[in-house]
Amino acid sequence: MPKPRVDPITLAVVRGALETTQREMTLTLEKTARSSVFNVAHDYSNALFNHRAEMILQGQDIPIHLGGLMPAMKAVAAYFGDDIHEGDVIYHNDPVLMGSHILDCCMYKPIFHQGKLVFWSVCKGHVTDIGGPVPAGYNPAATEIYAEGLRIPPVKLWDKGRPRNDVIGFLLANVRSRRDWEGDLRAQFGAVSIGERNLLALLAKYGVSEVQSCVDELLDMAERAMRALFASIPDGSHEASAVLEDAGHGLGELRIGARVRIEGEHCHIRIDSPPQVPYFINSYAGNSHSGVYLGLMMFAKVAPPYNEGLYRCITLDLGPKGTLCNAAEPAPHVNCTTTPMETLADAVRLALEQAAPERAVGSWCHSSGINIAGRDRRNDEEYVTMVLASLIGGAGATAHLDGWNAVGPQCCFGALTSGDIELLEHQYPILIHRYGLVTDSGGAGKNRGGCATVWEVEPIDHAMTVISFGEGRHYPALGAQGASVEAAHAGCKLGRIERKQGDAVIEVLRKNTILTIAPGERVATVNPGGGGWGPALEREIGKVVHDVRNGYVSLAAAEREYGVIVDVERWTGRPAGARHPAPAPDFRESKA
Repeated sequence: MPKPRVDPITLAVVRGALETTQREMTLTLEKTARSSVFNVAHDYSNALFNHRAEMILQGQDIPIHLGGLMPAMKAVAAYFGDDIHEGDVIYHNDPVLMGSHILDCCMYKPIFHQGKLVFWSVCKGHVTDIGGPVPAGYNPAATEIYAEGLRIPPVKLWDKGRPRNDVIGFLLANVRSRRDWEGDLRAQFGAVSIGERNLLALLAKYGVSEVQSCVDELLDMAERAMRALFASIPDGSHEASAVLEDAGHGLGELRIGARVRIEGEHCHIRIDSPPQVPYFINSYAGNSHSGVYLGLMMFAKVAPPYNEGLYRCITLDLGPKGTLCNAAEPAPHVNCTTTPMETLADAVRLALEQAAPERAVGSWCHSSGINIAGRDRRNDEEYVTMVLASLIGGAGATAHLDGWNAVGPQCCFGALTSGDIELLEHQYPILIHRYGLVTDSGGAGKNRGGCATVWEVEPIDHAMTVISFGEGRHYPALGAQGASVEAAHAGCKLGRIERKQGDAVIEVLRKNTILTIAPGERVATVNPGGGGWGPALEREIGKVVHDVRNGYVSLAAAEREYGVIVDVERWTGRPAGARHPAPAPDFRESKA
């Protein structure tokens, strides 16, 4: 048996220090950022890289950021080559150079020790605005990337420790909600600086050689875990595809396919997608890495550590340039981090699940949300924000448990938070009328998909611009292992946008569009739920009673989808047509 390259206790300490550093970076952003997208919703991610630009630690953050950070870090390092110095801070969002989409702006800080590059501290976050014709950056009318907003190729914001106020001023002059943008920018600087401080302290204690040996071992640990997984699966090739919904702009439905070939400890993934389209759902290569890796990790479910070692035994072919999942300039793209990324992830996961059906899970909901903008009369300033609370849906069920309720869309995988209603109402001139779970939105199954949420808002004393984006409005989340949705009853599992006058619904929208909401009007986003697992008629009667009692499932759906008649006076249930009711277990949760 080979001798370990590092002492296991030292390895554990170094690993803990890396994880603590990443968490401290995250807390720094939460406590110092200005916009609600950062300090309420937590739409940001932090990661640490070694001197070879390999990700050595990813946080429990946003999958749409993390998978793409690996090719982005390499692109940024290659862009500057030898022109990287102590005190530099680099900024970047360009999807042509492996960025995800232009709203996800990333800050990279090289870390030097005794004159040598040893680490990178990296922070990516979704900014409130990126200029362009539409507030918050999502322009459903864009037919090319130039109509979406400001592209930032790798540029130094700090040069050898000196702030480039000319460059920072240029960026701020091109965005709305300048105070929020500047506050978030400085919060990112604080986060990467915390990463630098902690890693230098680690090097001072253990030395460069020992720390780098520990890092290499952590990369190898992740690699061994993924190789062991593929070695346990029979060799073979598998194919699957998933449908990208027609968003109402005449493009029709699009299909993304994945081909998976497993050979020993290796896996090759090939993506087939149609030609890129003149609509904002094209995905450039960096972002598509995130979609593929999310589908892979939903299938793999390997234990930590999570780092770039996981992907050493995987090769990836995104298909030819100029296609939907390997877009070429000037394809519009801003919606790509949700659509088509979530469909891409589904296709990859479904192909892998053919190799090992016992690992199948229900799909999480797809994103269907809104951005809002307007002028706040309290300070006569324009506000812009992506309302992350508006796209919180349900998780997919697994073989072992129901999908989580109100956990977020698939692209974020539970890392988003919706924040307190009062914080949003304080920060913006809005009144939130409703935020709660949607009955019957979870996919039916032996294990039920998670329920989605509804978020309803009204502007106060001003006309509010509302931009809708996403999908999940025509097809429900995919179930697994026999969980299915009858076409006649799929509507309650789908997302939609409701325009309201008071409590009355005056328009229902299932496409991406731009609305103007006047005072006295409201807009509600009803999100899709997660997919179920297993045949719904096999669900335990007591669980169905529990779901009805807590408002997750209606009486009608209990009978229609689960074949259970529920007695709401005694809280018991029986199979439809059975003579004797089955008592329900004593669940402590009660309907709010």
